[in-house]
Amino acid sequence: MNDYTGGIGTMNGAKRFAGKTAIVTGAGAGIGRATALRLGSEGARVIATDIVDARLESLANEWADDSLVTVAGDACDSEVVAAVVAHAHGRIDLLANVAGVADNCQPVAETDDLLWDRVIDVNLTAPFRLTRAALPMMLEAGTGAIVMVSSVAGLRGSAAGAAYTASKHALIGLTRNLAFVYSPLGIRANAVCPGPVDSSIEFTWQSKLAKDRFESVWPVVMPPSVPASRIASCIAWLGSDDSANVTGAILPSDGGWTVM
Repeated sequence: MNDYTGGIGTMNGAKRFAGKTAIVTGAGAGIGRATALRLGSEGARVIATDIVDARLESLANEWADDSLVTVAGDACDSEVVAAVVAHAHGRIDLLANVAGVADNCQPVAETDDLLWDRVIDVNLTAPFRLTRAALPMMLEAGTGAIVMVSSVAGLRGSAAGAAYTASKHALIGLTRNLAFVYSPLGIRANAVCPGPVDSSIEFTWQSKLAKDRFESVWPVVMPPSVPASRIASCIAWLGSDDSANVTGAILPSDGGWTVM
């Protein structure tokens, strides 16, 4: 965990999440893994969930103490959601909804119901259900931070396929509604919109139309892929008291892609 000690958000060895409990989805790889490690390095008790048990075992092997709880399962499953929240023991300071799946840039005419339903379930419905389950504890405490991981595909139409783009746009809408309704009650909700990131999300071109169209613009405007730790630092900041006056923010972390 040494790679995640210090850096942005720590000062003179202070740990922003000491004594706090955080939930991180998709914690077995990519942005989720980097986020769990970052929060753990800053003192958080982390409840990490991922659909692949072996990934969680690998994460646990890197953990320095007993402040990690792992829950293997699909975050779309209500029983998994209930198990994750139960491990919080009545306290959730930060919920980081990171888990996501891609859609191989499939355009509308080439997107079947199975792909559409799976992408919407993982990228939108699962964060909604986990947020709904976490809110009562946050409301009782009068404080809490929710961070959604959207995408540049939530800000533009030229970054992904139809299902992924729709899910990430919707996640931004959900974030803004959460911020509007719950900010007077002490709950903050923000979203990070990553550009290209080194992650575990698998991608293969399955549409010639999409490949030709996207590749006609991507080499011109797409910035290089960055380590997942750069996105984790944004999530940690939005989840910490350093951003206590920030809610409803949609933060691109994309190397300037959305201004091109």
